[in-house]
Amino acid sequence: MKLLLDENIDVRFKFCFDTNVYEVLTVRDMEWNGVKNGKLLKLAADYGFDAFICVDKNLPYQQNLSVLALPVIVIDIYKNVLPSLKVIYPSLVIVLGQSLENQVYVVK
Repeated sequence: MKLLLDENIDVRFKFCFDTNVYEVLTVRDMEWNGVKNGKLLKLAADYGFDAFICVDKNLPYQQNLSVLALPVIVIDIYKNVLPSLKVIYPSLVIVLGQSLENQVYVVK
C-alpha cells in the first residue's frame, strides 16, 4: 500500500511502518512542499498513492469531500510530535487494513 504523509508530519514517522506492507513517502520526498491540499490530493492520486495521511483537522472542511481523489486519513492528536504519532500508529494500521473509500477517516 502506497501512502503519502503530509509535510507537517514528522518525517521520521514513515520509518514506523512495516516496509513489507507499506511504501511510505512524504510530501518532502516528492518535492511537493507548499502545494495546496486540493492540488496535493490530485497529485497523490495521479501518482498512485492509496491514501493521504495528515494531522490537519480542518482539511475535511476545506475540501469538497464528494470528489476526493483518494482516501484521506486525519490523525487527531493533541501534540504533533513523533511520540504521539507512535502511540496512534496501531489505530492507524487498523484503519489502513480496511477497504478504504475516497472519504475522510479520522484516527484518534
